Amino acid sequence: MTPSQLIALLNAMTCGDLELLSSKLHEARDVCLELGEEGLAAMILEASDALVSGDLKTYRKRVETVVSRLGHLKSRPRCSW
Repeated sequence: MTPSQLIALLNAMTCGDLELLSSKLHEARDVCLELGEEGLAAMILEASDALVSGDLKTYRKRVETVVSRLGHLKSRPRCSW
């Protein structure tokens, strides 16, 4: 999954079953780890914890921060060494 596809996945998470949202967050976290973005993966874990505890403000803030940072990541040239 590319950063652009991950942004689309995270932006599409507006409502739904708690299990479904948690599943999507888990998928997004795995992708961040595959991309070598441990900091973003940690933020997604924080978002997941906030969602489970009912802290929707923190949940949205973390997801929006990850989306923003992914936007910067996709515009950054990749090294191919």
